[in-house]
Amino acid sequence: MSDNPREAARAAEAKAALQRVKRDSESLLGSSMGRAAEHFSAADAPEGDRIELWGRRIGRSLSLLGVVVLTWWLGHQLKFW
Repeated sequence: MSDNPREAARAAEAKAALQRVKRDSESLLGSSMGRAAEHFSAADAPEGDRIELWGRRIGRSLSLLGVVVLTWWLGHQLKFW
């Protein structure tokens, strides 16, 4: 590589662009699944409160089950299944 400042600036710009592409192309599904796992594991529960932890886990699991059942029911009513 030469000592040309113009080439060095272009190389730095290209390297920054590649880093942006790598950062922006993270899997949407992967990041969503990570957030869902944190949500359903009740990571936001207070430390040391087992009742609160399991209450949140059970409540969130039941809400997911409710969404699945209501989705199935709606599809059944609209004759999708």
